[in-house]
Amino acid sequence: MSRREGQRWAAYGRVVLVALCVLAAALNAASIDGGRYQIPVTGAALLCGASLVVPRWRWPFAPLLVTAATAWWGWPLLPLLVVALFDLAVDRRARAALVCAVAALGANLLSYPATALWTAQTYASTLLLPLLAVVLGLWLGSRRRLVEALASDVEHLRIESKLREEAARAAERSRIAAEMHDVLAHRLSLIALHTGVLSTKSDTLPEQVAERLRLLRATSVEALTDLRDVLGALRVPDAVEPGSALAPAMRDARELVEEARAAGQHIELTSDGLPEQAPTTHRLAVYRIVQEALTNARKHADGAEVTVHIGYRPMATLVEVTNPPGTPRTDTVSSGYGLVGLRERVTALGGHLSAGPAGAGAWRLAARIPHPAGTGQDGTLT
Repeated sequence: MSRREGQRWAAYGRVVLVALCVLAAALNAASIDGGRYQIPVTGAALLCGASLVVPRWRWPFAPLLVTAATAWWGWPLLPLLVVALFDLAVDRRARAALVCAVAALGANLLSYPATALWTAQTYASTLLLPLLAVVLGLWLGSRRRLVEALASDVEHLRIESKLREEAARAAERSRIAAEMHDVLAHRLSLIALHTGVLSTKSDTLPEQVAERLRLLRATSVEALTDLRDVLGALRVPDAVEPGSALAPAMRDARELVEEARAAGQHIELTSDGLPEQAPTTHRLAVYRIVQEALTNARKHADGAEVTVHIGYRPMATLVEVTNPPGTPRTDTVSSGYGLVGLRERVTALGGHLSAGPAGAGAWRLAARIPHPAGTGQDGTLT
């Protein structure tokens, strides 16, 4: 049941309760002195019940009307006074509820003896029912506000988590753009360099070839300039580790493993195939996956031996990192969104990444990234 449906059913229950109180007042009035007070008491009960049901009349019209009617007609209208006091207490108007209760009970001392609250048969309920109404109203109001506050906190946490996840995805996309800027800029620079060298020997080449070389050089230079203008602004220096932002494609996962070993981490690395068989984007993804896996192992399984397997296959690049349970470190704080960025990167390449328990408390991070059709043995498109 949703929150709106719950509020609607609570409103229906309130209407039924007020109707029962009005009916009880009419029946009680009919039994007093042969129905002498039936018409005025019933009319007052109907008017008080209507004021309690209509939301805009609940404050301050309904409490004042019910207090005055109860003070005049006494115990037949006491249930309606209890409802009014309960409403005031729920709305954090405890002082107003106490004032209404004292006013109704005190003024009723001058009421008709047949309907007075202060009789031997009714004085116990005269004191107990209003007090219980105020206490229960204060408790229910506090509980309702606590539930609303908790629901609001949960909603804020959900929105914050969603924003953090979107920020992690955006950061990973920016990282990919910066890395591709480095890779493509390097290769376009090589094209421009070689075409420039060949252009210096244009006197020994046919005119058509020399013209095509000049066109190729001008196009490569323009493409390099456009690439820097479009992707250069997407660099996020804080999102990458120092020393790896300039040329991450030139670094291999084996260098990363050696650095981690030098820092005291126990790592067993196995690799199949040649990195050159995979596209540059796949090698960048492998580097990031291994980097994230080793970082998580240091944080959550300090001292455990990490097994890294990398497979550069003709059809796909495979990465698998596992580690047994270890001692979590308490001097680090994990954001929990590193895997979100990795999954964004692998998914963008058409691959699949999985992370989770691998049995006996071990943890496994694995990814499979298929190669695009037409990829050559050196990782370039043919």
